[in-house]
Amino acid sequence: MSATCEQLTEVASAGVAPALRAVDCVANEMAASAFGRLFGAGGAMGPVLTILLTLYIAFFAFSLLTGRTSLGISALTPRMLRLGVVLTFATSWIAYQGVVWNLAIGGPDWIASVLMGAKGSATQLFGDRIDIVFGAISDIAQNASQAGGQAGAQGGGEGAAPVAAAAASGGAGMFTPESVMWMGALLLLLGTVGVLLTARIALAVLLALGPIFVIMALFGGTKGLTAGWLRGVVLTAVTPLFVVLGGGITLELLVPIINGLVESANMGEIDGRAAMAFFLVAAVHVALMVMVVKVAATMVTGWQVFGLAGGEEKDAPARSASGEASAPAAAASAPSAAAMQPRASSIAAAGATSMAEAPRGDSAGAPRSGDRRTVITQVTGGGIEPISPRPGADRTRGIGSRFRSASNDSGRMALKEKTR
Repeated sequence: MSATCEQLTEVASAGVAPALRAVDCVANEMAASAFGRLFGAGGAMGPVLTILLTLYIAFFAFSLLTGRTSLGISALTPRMLRLGVVLTFATSWIAYQGVVWNLAIGGPDWIASVLMGAKGSATQLFGDRIDIVFGAISDIAQNASQAGGQAGAQGGGEGAAPVAAAAASGGAGMFTPESVMWMGALLLLLGTVGVLLTARIALAVLLALGPIFVIMALFGGTKGLTAGWLRGVVLTAVTPLFVVLGGGITLELLVPIINGLVESANMGEIDGRAAMAFFLVAAVHVALMVMVVKVAATMVTGWQVFGLAGGEEKDAPARSASGEASAPAAAASAPSAAAMQPRASSIAAAGATSMAEAPRGDSAGAPRSGDRRTVITQVTGGGIEPISPRPGADRTRGIGSRFRSASNDSGRMALKEKTR
């Protein structure tokens, strides 16, 4: 650890702003040392990076040989860009610190400074204001205790007034104005300093491991890890922005309440209404921070991460299109199945009619066992219907019919005898 970080660490317990400065300095040095141990000169991950780059080129060559990838601008440009970004951020700490680190740490702080109209770091300014608030609360408690002691001393006697005050405070239990004020201060401390320090430490850890996840963007099976890492970085970087903006509004609401507590403490006691109002504002701020974290997580979850995590989203339209294409096919097959039913019923009706009319005999009433009847059908309107005979026509005179009457046979035999 450098001498500068050691000095900041020694005074970190003096307030919120010194603690934030110490955390930023230690996190920067930790990320730099981690980068050097991993991918610096003689780093442990140097040979691993070489092997991974060799595999990446080999896989691309294999896809070209097998015809899965064409050698063109559309195929080479994204691969070359991805390879260049990985090599730049995985082998150069200057590039990684200048782009990733400064963008994640300084970007939200700059946006907060612009929105609040502050000169310098908005996070440090917010920390200084939090220190002022807690200093005022400490002075209020000290002034109230001193005023109570002086009132007890002026009461004289043998200490009857202090004993009565102690009995009254013991009878009130935990819900005295002073205890309520300190509980509100504790909630405000957790909702501001706790969230800020947690987000900064988590962001420092993610940035220290960043080069490993950057390399994982080379392969399709591991680029989802890179997308998750980027989402985590954005979440922990945006959270302090919301904390500073929301905390600024909360501090503006606390100014008149703290002024009322100071005035009541100077008079010898803490105003109970002001203490309850302070506790309420602190509790609302904690609930606001919980909502802020949930909103930030929702925003980051919907981020596509430059196409690194868009596999499922890209497959969804294809599945929907295939489903829409199969629906018309099923709809088209349904009418065909429905059309087959009237055809089958018409054929069955025609067969039943032919079976009923087949035993019909000649005019003498003697049936012939060897007779058969042919039914001619035609397709009309998607169904098969038998051709109905003309009105008044004999059914035995159809085309291909073998039915003949006995009168016609006897007339032909008489004509043959005359010709002889």
